[in-house]
Amino acid sequence: MTEHLNLAELAATLERSPDYRILRRLVARKDFNPGDREATRTGLLLDVETTGLDTARDEIIELGMVKFTYRPDGQIIRVVDTFSAFNQPSAAIPAEVTALTGITDDMVRGHKLDEDRIAAFAADAVIVIAHNAAFDRKFMERYCQTFTRKAWACSVSEIAWRDHGFEGSRLSYLLMKAGFFHEAHRAVDDCQALLEILAFQLPGTDKSVLSVLLERARRKTIRIWAQHAPFDLKDELKRRGYRWSDGSDGRPKAWYIDINDTDRAAELDFLQTTIYQREVDLPTQNLTAFDRFSVRA
Repeated sequence: MTEHLNLAELAATLERSPDYRILRRLVARKDFNPGDREATRTGLLLDVETTGLDTARDEIIELGMVKFTYRPDGQIIRVVDTFSAFNQPSAAIPAEVTALTGITDDMVRGHKLDEDRIAAFAADAVIVIAHNAAFDRKFMERYCQTFTRKAWACSVSEIAWRDHGFEGSRLSYLLMKAGFFHEAHRAVDDCQALLEILAFQLPGTDKSVLSVLLERARRKTIRIWAQHAPFDLKDELKRRGYRWSDGSDGRPKAWYIDINDTDRAAELDFLQTTIYQREVDLPTQNLTAFDRFSVRA
């Protein structure tokens, strides 16, 4: 006890100096803010570990979820429950995946994801949040149909981290900026880490990360497909924020971008004047949190 108190006093002393920054080991907590049960909503944090990056062919080897309540203004109230499960894939786990995740064939042998149990756990969640929803959502929709009907948000792409003074969006880096570190390797532990990040107040604002993320998730966006764009202007499109779809998942083989509905006219004008240099009729999609990041989009 004396040693603990001395370390705490030392940490407090160092924190008062501009020459030091203190990181504390992340300890999962249940309670964040007081709140009335009737005035809260339920959110779900989700993370998957997989045999690879191909969302159409690779398989989940671990699923972690943390269910929590929050107020409509984005203040997190408390953790309600956690979920963790392994899944044995149809082939051996690649060595590079084991090296990255620490998950071995012995750990997953005999385990199988239970769709009914997963669906029951997620049933009351009004939004699912993942730290790369474009990856996690596609996997989850293959394993459990419940997730095709849920609203999703992405804590990587839907927070303008650099605009708020951050140099990147990696989970470990953001956790460090929130004053913590963790050395866990389980998916549910990464969900606990993400929860602390969502509870963090963004610098220069009076809003939590979750509050800003919810605002972004509620907006309607437009996806524009720059089909048959001139090859020699691909770098211009990349600089503008366009991404490439190779068509292997059933979507068009083309460059595309997701923008706010209010920016549609300006983006089409850019394409017509800079890329195609003529009037073009390009396919567009209206996206909301219910289909954004889904393979259906």
